[in-house]
Amino acid sequence: MNKDQFEGVARNVGGRVQEAAGSIVGDSKTRAEGVLNQAAGSFQEAVGDAHEAVVDAYENVEDGVRDFIESRPYTTAAIALGIGWLIGKMGSSR
Repeated sequence: MNKDQFEGVARNVGGRVQEAAGSIVGDSKTRAEGVLNQAAGSFQEAVGDAHEAVVDAYENVEDGVRDFIESRPYTTAAIALGIGWLIGKMGSSR
């Protein structure tokens, strides 16, 4: 759980408590602020979820590339040589 997920859940729970307190006391402003805090908490939690998904995807790609390089060193060297040759041709064509 990252920081945004944690803070989002905490704000959402706090908003629920605030909304309930506003309902019990009959204060519509406190109740509305509670609903607003719940929405903000849910959004912040969704941002945290998206961040977590991006980090997981990056780690999967990194692992895939590492596995490819380790299992096919000659193919990796040939690809690197080809990329170097292309970069050299782009720089020398005038």
